[in-house]
Amino acid sequence: MKAVVNASQALGRALMLPIAVLPLAGLLLRLGQPDLLDMAAIAAAGDAIFSNLGILFAIGVAVGLAKENHGAAGLAGVVGYLVATKGAEVILAVPPAVSAGVDADHVNLVVAAWKSKELGKLSVPIGIISGVVGGLMYNRYANIRLPSYLAFFGGRRFVPIVTGGAGLLLAFVFGYGWPVLEAGMDQVSQSVVSSGSFGLFAYGVLNRILIVTGLHHIINN
Repeated sequence: MKAVVNASQALGRALMLPIAVLPLAGLLLRLGQPDLLDMAAIAAAGDAIFSNLGILFAIGVAVGLAKENHGAAGLAGVVGYLVATKGAEVILAVPPAVSAGVDADHVNLVVAAWKSKELGKLSVPIGIISGVVGGLMYNRYANIRLPSYLAFFGGRRFVPIVTGGAGLLLAFVFGYGWPVLEAGMDQVSQSVVSSGSFGLFAYGVLNRILIVTGLHHIINN
């Protein structure tokens, strides 16, 4: 139990690094709007941070968990994130309804847009997991020694390589597992909505309970 608590605390501290950037992103995005400074460049700068949260979490969590907060762990986190997201993008099965009735010349665009939307939902979870993997791999393999003919890839250089391999496994997990998980969440939410007064009671209780943890947004969505 103590080990679980310590691990949770370490992850919480690591998450504070990328989370600290979010207020700046919010301010830039809001200040750039037409009713304030009306400067598209400032709004775009804030939006750029929100559009790349997955990478920010991959770097921040990995560096926060790594011994000495070494930057090699951040690089490993990015490698794992890119491998996982691009791999999952290829694996994701597109429902037939997405391209139904679409002109043949525009099918690829519609499919790409659908996959981009799905990956947007996965960006932060994949980023956090990639960061955790990158940090743990750094702590485990930063001092590894390889045979002389592979010595160049030893030590800290080995960390991004092994994290990339873990990212490939994540790609398969998210690529094949996300549609099932999403369908399950949709089914649960539809059941709650259609169950009348009991569903309303269950939603209200869970919403109130989760507010203290900040997780009520999950059930709201």
